[in-house]
Amino acid sequence: MNHRIKLLAVLLTVVINSALVASENDSTLLIYKFDIKEQIAPPVQRKTHDAFQEARELGADLILIHMNTYGGMLDAADSIRTMILRSTIPVYVFIDNNAASAGALISIACDSIYMTSGSNIGAATVVDQSGKPLPDKYQSYMRSMMRSTAESKGRDPDIAQAMVDPRIYIEGVIDTGQVLTFTAKEAMKFNFCEGIAETIPEMLKVAKVENYSIVEQSFSWSDKIIHFLINPFVSGILIMIIIGGIYFELQSPGIGFPIAASFVAALLYFAPLYLEGLAEHWEIILFVIGVVLIAIEIFVAPGFGVPGILGIIFIMAGLTLSMTGNMGLDFTGIELTGVIKSFFIVVIAMFLSLVLSFYFSKKIFTTTIFGHLALDSEQHKEDGFTSSDNSYKSMVGKTGEAFTVLRPAGKVKIGDDIFDATAEAGFIDKGDKIRVTGYQTSQLFVIEIPDIEGGSV
Repeated sequence: MNHRIKLLAVLLTVVINSALVASENDSTLLIYKFDIKEQIAPPVQRKTHDAFQEARELGADLILIHMNTYGGMLDAADSIRTMILRSTIPVYVFIDNNAASAGALISIACDSIYMTSGSNIGAATVVDQSGKPLPDKYQSYMRSMMRSTAESKGRDPDIAQAMVDPRIYIEGVIDTGQVLTFTAKEAMKFNFCEGIAETIPEMLKVAKVENYSIVEQSFSWSDKIIHFLINPFVSGILIMIIIGGIYFELQSPGIGFPIAASFVAALLYFAPLYLEGLAEHWEIILFVIGVVLIAIEIFVAPGFGVPGILGIIFIMAGLTLSMTGNMGLDFTGIELTGVIKSFFIVVIAMFLSLVLSFYFSKKIFTTTIFGHLALDSEQHKEDGFTSSDNSYKSMVGKTGEAFTVLRPAGKVKIGDDIFDATAEAGFIDKGDKIRVTGYQTSQLFVIEIPDIEGGSV
């Protein structure tokens, strides 16, 4: 009896183990994939945060980063590195061409690194926007991050540090005076790459990942709208609407459609950049101050002086810097080409806006489609037209009295009528006798007459 029970137990164990093995063979590994193929900046940091959150919600077994970047901002790269190091889900990176500078830091933080045959990793020296290395305090911080990141993943910290500091010498790896950059084969040799592959399926095969399904990062409708609006071409169109709206509003009294269009365009321009972490409060305020200064120049002190010049500079600076991933006045890690590109987008958009505004304002106000919004005929004096009222002309030579004090402008009373008037010399007190000497643009010119001269009123 006991023998039969033992035999039954053995058979049951075999069945259970077979079921478990079959279950394991049938299980599918869920891989969550997203790309880092642009400059490392706040938008990439935000995208990475969303990717890790979505991977956790889906219960992903592996996160795969498809990378091709020349680097970018140090603070954004540090935030992404921290997300990877703290991830409870294994993170692999597939370097497809480049993982330079900030890209190298992010790659070293991953659990496994795979590269294409022609790709590179390294060159992590911190530079300014012109490509010149920054002072040692920046390099020291970067060296420390590279060392600690490499140590946490079991990689040689000295090699990681040599990707930042050209003074480091490692026998058989790098001489002094050079910043370390590895090819794919060199990275494999020194444990900074787990395998070489040309495609993601091939890379997963090298990583011995089988029976998997890949979920790629997808963007919500709001993300798609934001990405559409921060497109340089769309940003240029919005700048044209902003400037054009301000121009047309200044050409017409009151508040109407042009300023509303300008306001909406400014909102669509700054809001996505703010959400992406590019535009800061002070850059938006700089733009608003510029608009106010131009309004002061036009309405308060007509001409072209300091307020107008400063207004143009502030508007251009606000629009340009909002497209740049600087932190305050710190442009560390920001490429000069990116700043120049943003500046030229603003300049070209403003120029085209003004040219088109001049053209369309002339067309709109002279076209017959809208029934002539502006008069296009001239009224000549020889045709009987005059800007002066005949009653003013008939007042020349007549006398009256000052209805108000003339200092030198005021009002005079002639007969029962009140007229605007200007004293030709000095001030005239209220009630003093006056004589009209001339008129111009509905304005009488008068002189004071002594009481001895008399005259009827």
